[in-house]
Amino acid sequence: MAGGRPRAFDVDEALDRALEVFWRHGYEGSGISQLTSAMGITPPSMYNTFGNKQELFKQVLDRYADGPALYMRRAFDEPTARQVVESLLHGAADATTRPDCPPGCLTLQGGLAASPGAEAAVGELVERRAAGEAALRMRLEKAQSEGELPADTVPTDLARLFATVSQGMAVQAASGASTEELHRVAELAMKAWPAPA
Repeated sequence: MAGGRPRAFDVDEALDRALEVFWRHGYEGSGISQLTSAMGITPPSMYNTFGNKQELFKQVLDRYADGPALYMRRAFDEPTARQVVESLLHGAADATTRPDCPPGCLTLQGGLAASPGAEAAVGELVERRAAGEAALRMRLEKAQSEGELPADTVPTDLARLFATVSQGMAVQAASGASTEELHRVAELAMKAWPAPA
């Protein structure tokens, strides 16, 4: 019989458990023994299936983007830029305070501070946050070209403003802010939307 033994564990379930460990403890604070214990596998199984800790973290971030953070991609399906931003902010209020997940946001808490050995993980998080902001900027540029935003709007600045609010909401959630409180923040933030010319 060719090939190795079949896996004795569910890969998706193992990734979900690793996601929770990284989300609660950050990249640096999540040790291999803690990860493998939560995942219900041995270190050799982890390395054989997921690669090293950095590779596992990337797979967890992809799973996070397709799960708890899916609201971000869905927001871009909204018909207007204003609705995109409203959906992003209200989605952040809900996603960062879900009772079935750790509070806050994995892409922020995963690696705000880390030792030199964890620079690749921190860089991965920075790139992902920057990509989200760039996608929002491009959507705002499109809105401006279509006349939805005034000509004097600076899409880069507006994207940075709403990215900052969204990330700040995640920090507030990690500090105990409620879903309702964060929805009020989202509503206040939308008052910064440029008025029609």
